[in-house]
Amino acid sequence: MATTADIRNGMIIKLDGSLYSIVEFGQNKTARAAAKVWAKLKGVDNTRSIEHTWNSGDNIYPVRVERRPYQFLYKDDSGFNFMDTNTFEQLSLPENQIERPELYKDGQECFILVNTETEQPMSVELPPNVVLMVTYSEPGLKGDTATRTLKPATVETGATVMVPLFVDENELIRIDTKTGAYIERVKG
Repeated sequence: MATTADIRNGMIIKLDGSLYSIVEFGQNKTARAAAKVWAKLKGVDNTRSIEHTWNSGDNIYPVRVERRPYQFLYKDDSGFNFMDTNTFEQLSLPENQIERPELYKDGQECFILVNTETEQPMSVELPPNVVLMVTYSEPGLKGDTATRTLKPATVETGATVMVPLFVDENELIRIDTKTGAYIERVKG
């Protein structure tokens, strides 16, 4: 058991029978009343996003979670299929448990968050950034680089990413997996 003093970003807690990940938290202090701790929570086993407030020092119920390395194999009618890189066991998960499903390519390394109490997978995370090849992009106009103008580009997974004008087809680009935004070109 823990208290509100133990809250940190990314922690997964049990609240009202559901699991939530803490996205953001803070403390409100007033002169007359006791301090309150607030948190923005994102559902792990549901699609809800909520805010919750506790009195300072209240008990919270954290859930022990392990990040296990997996490899994405393929997507089919049953969902996204992954292989444990240690035991080679395969696992299929529905799309609603996948973070940024449009950025997964065959062989992609990722992490599956597993509830250690029930051994149930809760969600899948990509590394902080991935490298993908641009398969389609309109050509940029020469001399049109004075401003940070962006154009849409389709990458090998089918996702559309806004890239600078100088990025062409068959180039490798690094993409931020949290925002889905272009970071840089990769020399290949």
